Amino acid sequence: MAAGGAGAVLREPVTAYVGLGANLGDAAGAVRQAIGQLGTLPQTALRAQSSLYRSAPVDAGGPDFVNAVAVLDTRLPAPLLLLELQRLEQAAGRERPFRNAPRTLDLDLLLYGEGRIASTSLTVPHPRLRERAFVLVPLAEIAPQLVPRPWLEAVTSQVIARLT
Repeated sequence: MAAGGAGAVLREPVTAYVGLGANLGDAAGAVRQAIGQLGTLPQTALRAQSSLYRSAPVDAGGPDFVNAVAVLDTRLPAPLLLLELQRLEQAAGRERPFRNAPRTLDLDLLLYGEGRIASTSLTVPHPRLRERAFVLVPLAEIAPQLVPRPWLEAVTSQVIARLT
C-alpha cells in the first residue's frame, strides 16, 4: 500500500491536534484519562496538552462540557488515527443517539499536519473549528500561531472557563 494510505504507517511523523470533550459522569477524569491514552496509540506520541476548560453544550441540553486539546506526533495516516480515536470513545462508553448528544467522551481530529481531507468519514481541518470557543481557546493556549486573533474575537460571546 502507498505511504499515507489507510493501512500504511508514515515514514515521518505528522503533527495532529485532537479536541477532547465530555459532559457525562466524571467528565474531567474522562478527559484526563483520554489524554493519557492518546500517548499510547500505535506509532504516536503525546507532545503537549492544554489546560482543561468548562463550556456550555452547543445545540443540546445536558451538563457543561469539560474540554481540552492535545498535540500528537503520529505516523498513523489520518483515517487510522480517526479509527483509534473512535476506539477510545467506544471504550469510554460513547453512544451516539443523536447529533450533539451528551457524551462520556468525544475526540475530534481537528488538524492533521498541513493536510486537507474531505471524505465521507473525515474532514480536516475540522469543519466547525473556527466556530467554537471550546476548541479555539485551548488550541490557542498550546499553539497560538494556529489561531488568528479574529477567530478568537468571533467566539467571545461563548462562555468558557479554565478549570484550576
